[in-house]
Amino acid sequence: MRRYFRMGNLLVESPGCKRKLPSKNLEPCDRYHASGECWQLYGELTVYNMSKNDPDFIHQLAVDAYGAQHSGGVTRSITTAFALVGLYLSVECGYTGKQVQKAHMKLAKRRHDWPRFEPPHQTYSLTVFDVLRAEPGKKRDEMLKAWAEEVWKSWEHYHDWVRTICHQWLHR
Repeated sequence: MRRYFRMGNLLVESPGCKRKLPSKNLEPCDRYHASGECWQLYGELTVYNMSKNDPDFIHQLAVDAYGAQHSGGVTRSITTAFALVGLYLSVECGYTGKQVQKAHMKLAKRRHDWPRFEPPHQTYSLTVFDVLRAEPGKKRDEMLKAWAEEVWKSWEHYHDWVRTICHQWLHR
């Protein structure tokens, strides 16, 4: 975990999204390539999304955007694969979160050795931090969708692989 000083404040960089956040001396996330501070923000977004009781389950978009953006390090290959599939189905195919969940269940029934994914090497303009800064309601949902689109675009080097997996395993 990289730490920085800015105007007397200690900042920590989350390795997946590269967002610098005020340090709270939290342990790094043990599930994603993320600082504890970034993981805590994702938890706040989770609470917000789950409290909405959204029938389309927009939270699935947050799960997949965060999972793809924080791949590498300790993140399991299956987590990245499912995140990329979810982003593809949402962003390119217009699936709702509920539909993505069903696709994930269908994929989970298949045994597969998932490849080790090489995450994009970039600094993102949108992260979970930006989603939480947006006004709750429609504006936050729009920011969540924009975040997911940016993350999906950043994985362009795996788009063909994701499309192939989806067509072979989901569209039969």
